[in-house]
Order: sequence, then structure tokens, then C-alpha cells
Amino acid sequence: MSRAALALLALALASAQPSARAAAEDPRCQTVRLSDVGWTDVTATTALFSTVLRELGYQPQVTLLSVPVTFESMKRGDIDVFLGNWMPAQSADRQPYLADHSIEVLGANLTGAKYTLAVPAYTYAAGLKSFADIHRFAPALAHTIYGIEPGNDGNRLVLKMIRDDAFQLHDFRLIESSEQGMLAQVERAVRSRAPIVFLAWDPHPMNLMFDMRYLSGGDAVFGPNFGGATVYTTTRAGYAALCPNVARLLRNLRFTTTGESEVMRAMLQGHQLPEVAAAEWLARNPAVRAAWVAGALRWDGRPAPAHAAARPGRDFQLEGWLAAHKIPLGEAMAQLVTYVKTHGTGFFDAVSLVLRSLVNGLNRLLLLVPTVVLLLAIGALTWFLRRSIMATLFVIAALLYIMNQGYWSATLETLSLVLVAAFMATLIGVPLGIAAARHPRFYATLRPVLDLMQTLPTFVYLIPTLVLFGLGVVPGLISTVIFALPAPVRLTQLGVASVPRALVEAGEAFGATRSQLLWKVELPAAAPTILAGITQCIMLSLSMVVIAALVGAGGLGVPVVRALNTVQVGTGFEAGIVIVLLAIILDRISRPSDKPPG
Repeated sequence: MSRAALALLALALASAQPSARAAAEDPRCQTVRLSDVGWTDVTATTALFSTVLRELGYQPQVTLLSVPVTFESMKRGDIDVFLGNWMPAQSADRQPYLADHSIEVLGANLTGAKYTLAVPAYTYAAGLKSFADIHRFAPALAHTIYGIEPGNDGNRLVLKMIRDDAFQLHDFRLIESSEQGMLAQVERAVRSRAPIVFLAWDPHPMNLMFDMRYLSGGDAVFGPNFGGATVYTTTRAGYAALCPNVARLLRNLRFTTTGESEVMRAMLQGHQLPEVAAAEWLARNPAVRAAWVAGALRWDGRPAPAHAAARPGRDFQLEGWLAAHKIPLGEAMAQLVTYVKTHGTGFFDAVSLVLRSLVNGLNRLLLLVPTVVLLLAIGALTWFLRRSIMATLFVIAALLYIMNQGYWSATLETLSLVLVAAFMATLIGVPLGIAAARHPRFYATLRPVLDLMQTLPTFVYLIPTLVLFGLGVVPGLISTVIFALPAPVRLTQLGVASVPRALVEAGEAFGATRSQLLWKVELPAAAPTILAGITQCIMLSLSMVVIAALVGAGGLGVPVVRALNTVQVGTGFEAGIVIVLLAIILDRISRPSDKPPG
């Protein structure tokens, strides 16, 4: 009996060892919260680490954040791990959090990276080889440098160069959008062999996609060796002590520029999801995975296997079967856009030139008018349309406040975009609304299209328009028109269809033709509803200002996005109030007066 009892006790102790080991790490460690700043290389490394975590029984949660928000979130305890701390570019972002001991640096996960300005090889051959050469090519470059998302550390370095007139770049501007937006613009430039200067880094498939050269002479801005960089793994303070097993995995992580580029190429050129690309790369490189998990344990306390365990087969599931046989809608749309881009370059370039000229021309016209004259003209227009002293005084006071806050130029850029977009939407929408009112079957066909235009996320519009028209005001303008168009169509249709039948019959009795009925009877009766649709169109256009800023359109959306990405509460609040005031001004001016003239 005693031998049997001892055997049972030994078996119980042996089976309890994994549970005891698992209990040694805090239960909160099973969920690992990671930040992805939207750069393809960081997305790739985060996906690789997440894949290993899942194999070991952990539950990674990835959140898309900017670099400054990432550090602030680690300080607040909302993010555990960040794998994309590029140094020295992020020195200004990281230093305050190191100083107050709210983050910890576990070590480097990548060496030999670089981050600076670059040009295509043909531009380099033409003589633009260093930072000092950029200003000599200013007209050919349209005084423009292309960056990535607003608030990014690389963008801030370029903006500081422009602000300080370094390398005589005071008359240049930086187009801020996103990594993929910038690369789409580079692809357009390379296709037409146009000169372009843009932010570039390695590792990234752009080094394989384009024949490009990094510019010399930028050591004082981006650092020596073409912005030579080391990427570090950072965690929130105390995380390594709380979760020692995850910390061991993090310290084992070592990436290479070649390995990252292979994963990124699968994502960008193979159109694979990050998780799929990461899993396939790890399967092809078992030795790398084995080095990462060396000495680490699974979440349940068992030793981490040197190789990924084969996934057990699962019974038939409808969801899995359907996902494996999905309708290739996305692939078809990608092929369609590629075909259109390849065969319609001339057409889209012409459209882009016309639309860009409209917006930029109106903006230049507004800037040419002396500020005082423009202020008085807007006040006089408000009085003429509203016949209200209070409304006029409010508009003038609001414009003076905008000038006081330093957003006058950005406001005029936004105003130009809104006016052109509202004009185009009205020019298209009102005739469509009239046709829909006259032909009910046509409206029945048009209605689901209008529903789709209003409900489809506006970011989806930006993808094809960005590829077809490039960065700048044009993709923002087209997306704005698509989003605002349903308002004048619907309200014009409603107004014309709601004209009392008695009025129409009276016009017909006097012998009016269909054209006379429209201009003399239906449109005057429907005018209040149509004007309401135009006013709503203007407001919807203004609501797209931040979206337009994401594709390089400029205006008031830029400080909003920049403030969001850099956690600048004051700047965000200032720009937000200016947008609200502009919306109120446009609403007061566009609404018909309640008072009769005279």
C-alpha cells in the first residue's frame, strides 16, 4: 500500500509540474499586446513574433498605432511590446520615456538598416546625388519631397530641414501620406521617368522593386552611413520581470534585412496576409525559429519545441470550406485596377492635371487677394445672403480667430477643395436627381448605388484613386465627390417628385412643354429641398478634409492627423476648432435666408 501511495504521489507531482511552471508567470502574460506602426517591415516582424507566440500557446493582440502614440501607450500600460524602435531616427520620440523609466529597451533585433532620402537611378544619373543637389532640381521636382504618415520621425526631419532652410530647401514642401501612398507615387514617377525625391529605408522590397539610389550628404540630418540604423525591441517598464518567458523570446529575436525583405515581398507583391507570409517564411527557415525559442517555454510550462508542431486536422467546417473557396473579388478588382492603370495612363494623367489645376488655381486666387479684402468680401457675402448683422459679425470674428491661430493658409486650401468638390457633386447630382424623379425605374436602379457610395468606407475609395491618380489633391477630391454626391441626388429627386400634382397640371393646362414645366414649375417649387441638398453636400465635403490629408491633399486635415500621430492635444484641439468654425461659416453662407430681401 505504501509503495502504491508513493507511486501515486510521484505521478501527481510530475503531472503538476507544468501547472506550477505556468503559475510562475502572471496570468496576464498569456495575452501579449504589440504595436504595429503601419510600416511593412514592422508589420512583418510583428507577424513573425506573433506566429511564434501562438505556437507556444500565447495570445498576441496587435494594434495599429503611430510611433509617438506607441510610446505613450506603453507608458500608460496599454501596450506591452514594440519591435520597430528605429534608432537614431526615433531618438526624440524615445528619450522622454527612457528618462522617466516608463519603457525598457531589451536589445537590438536588427542591425545594418538605413533610413534617408533616395531617388530613382535615372535621377541620380542626371546629377541629383546628394542633399546639396536637391535645390538645383527644384522645378523638375515641383519643389516637393514625398514622405510617409504625418507625424513620422522621418517626416519631422525633412520638415525641420525645410523650416531651417537647410540645403536651400526653404521653398520646398513635404507631401505626407503613408508608406504605400508614397510608393504608389514613386511607381508613377518611375513609369514616366520623372524625377522624385522620397523617404526610403532598408530592409524593404522597394529596394528590389525600383532601381534607386540613396542620397549622400545627409549625415547631419539622418545620421552617417545613409541614415544607418539599428532597430530595438522595447517594452513597457516592468514587463520583462512580470513575463520572463516572453522576455526571453524577445531577447532571442534577431532579424536580418534579407529575411524581412522576403516576408515583405510576399505581403506586397504576393498579396499575402502578414500572418500567412510569416508562417510560410518560418516553415522555410526552421533554424531561425529554433534559435528564437531556445531556452523558452510554452505558456503551459512545457519546453518549447524546436520545430513548429503540425496542426491537427479538423473536422469539416462550413466557415473553413467557404474561406478556402472564396470568391476572388479582391483579386479581380486588383487586376482590373492594374489593367486600367496600364492602359489608361494618359487619360488619368489628363484628368489629374485638370482637377489639380482647378483646386490649386482657386487656392492661388484666394491667396492673391489681400487678406483684408477677402475678409470684407466674405462678410459682405454673408450679409447679402443672410441679411443678419449677427451672422455677419460671427463670420468675420471666426475668420479673424482662424488667422490668429495661424491656420489661414491651410483653411484656404481646405476651402478650395470643398468648393470644387461641392461644385462637381452638385453639377452631377442635380441632373441625376431630376432624371430619377422623372423616371422611377431609373431611381430604383440608382438607389442601391447611392447606398453603396454612402456606406462603403471612404478609405476604400482612396486605394484605386491613389494608384490611378497619384498623391495630392486629386484622389482626395474624387473620394470627396463620391462621398458627397448622394446628398444632392436624393434631395433633388425628393424635391422634384414632391411637387404638388396640381401645379404640374396647371402648367400643362397653359400649354407648357416638359422643359418649361421643369424650369418654370418643378425647379422653383423644389428649390428649398434642392438647396438643402447642396448645403448638405458642402458639409459632407468638409467632413472629408482629414481623409484628403491622408493622400497628400494638404489643408486642415494635416495638423489633425499630425497631432493624432504625435499625441499633441493642443494642436489637435486648435485645428479641430478651426474646422468646426469653417463648417459653421459655410453653413451660414450656403443656407437660404429666412428673411425676405429689402
